[in-house]
Amino acid sequence: MNEATASLKESVGRYGAWSVQLRSGSATSDAERTEAAAELEQLGFGAVWLGGNTSTADAAPLIEATSRIVLGTSIQSIWEHEPSATAASFAELEVAHPGRFLLGLGVSHGPRVEGYNRPYSRMVEYLDGLDRAGLRSGHRVLAALGPKMLELSRDRAAGAIPYLVTPEHTAQARERLGEGPLLAPEFKVVLSSDPAAARATARAYLARYLELPNYTKNFLNLGFTEADVAGGGSDRLIDAVFAWGDEDTIRARIDAFLDAGADHVALQVVEDDMTLIPREGWRRLASLLA
Repeated sequence: MNEATASLKESVGRYGAWSVQLRSGSATSDAERTEAAAELEQLGFGAVWLGGNTSTADAAPLIEATSRIVLGTSIQSIWEHEPSATAASFAELEVAHPGRFLLGLGVSHGPRVEGYNRPYSRMVEYLDGLDRAGLRSGHRVLAALGPKMLELSRDRAAGAIPYLVTPEHTAQARERLGEGPLLAPEFKVVLSSDPAAARATARAYLARYLELPNYTKNFLNLGFTEADVAGGGSDRLIDAVFAWGDEDTIRARIDAFLDAGADHVALQVVEDDMTLIPREGWRRLASLLA
């Protein structure tokens, strides 16, 4: 492991918060977002991962409102931002706040991008463009699921930030990456011990992702069946990609990712109303992780 990667792993710590509510343009106000980011830092989270298609513009106000926590995009779509512009905005933020921003990149999904084609090749071309513009590999991570993209995140980035995965995927990813690169999977948590209520909340949220072939293909590769990914997801699938239950159970589910080889787990609190910042949920998570 090189010194830069070791420093990155130390900076983000073992646990981060993944949030779509903290990005600009969400239903929350600027003041709510900056206050929430400051509280996440106080609670001891090492990183905030901004969900959806986000960029330095979303991260900058939260970095300015905090002093230590790392802000990462999860993800910035390569289809919507030119490499030269991305590198320029990164450089500006890096000068003002060194080491506080991590560029998470992804190829998005066919149903969401007009003219979607050759995603792997397009990512390679995008990374080439970042290299030419001076944005070094140590400042970027890739939203990698399959073997080729994981290898690219090993060879051309600081590591991988897989979304909607299981500890089994994490173990496979670690083997593919080797020990050095950062491996920071996202994991969803429903803070309920009622099986019916927890699964209903999870299933309602998962439905949008089961329409995207990147995720369903990955589930099938992990041993789930067509029946598991139909009808909003089977209980087996729900219980694999969401943590729910009492505090000890949720903690054990999170630790399973670390045991499988993750350096860091990006935790997303899932509730029935996902327009609200889950600050109480973050407090509960921080308590059970202490």
